Amino acid sequence: MDVFFYLIPVVMMTFIGFMAYRVLSRWLRVRSAWNSGLTAEARCLKTFTTVHRSTGEHSSVRTTIHHVYEFTARDGRAVRFEEEDGPMTTVEGDFVTVYYTDGPKVVATAHAPGERVKQAAAGLGLLAFLGVAFAFCVFFMVTYHQFSTDPSFPTP
Repeated sequence: MDVFFYLIPVVMMTFIGFMAYRVLSRWLRVRSAWNSGLTAEARCLKTFTTVHRSTGEHSSVRTTIHHVYEFTARDGRAVRFEEEDGPMTTVEGDFVTVYYTDGPKVVATAHAPGERVKQAAAGLGLLAFLGVAFAFCVFFMVTYHQFSTDPSFPTP
């Protein structure tokens, strides 16, 4: 039975670590595209939305807009990429400026560099939340271990 009080927090910590990795890697990829200095004119090929519903006592709906862009890199390759949370005013056929990195694996974004502070604040806020959740899991395991090994604490 004791194994559940260690296993469940470890599983949660693994998930939290994976989410932190995803947040950091996304932020670093977008930042590298902005810092590369390479820009191109891209055409919006498609826009679509995804809907996420949460059920329960307080159900909610979250809609995310996606854009599919295509541009020509400076080496002549056609690059197509999809991006979430772009402006709702960009529709199919519109031209936008994209920032991208050069190389075999092109990283591109249509988000303007003026959004750096917004992206950094959102990323740091999410990382802080994940850090608190991770610390709580560690605190829970340490506290449980102390109580379960304390001879003065009555056990059933």
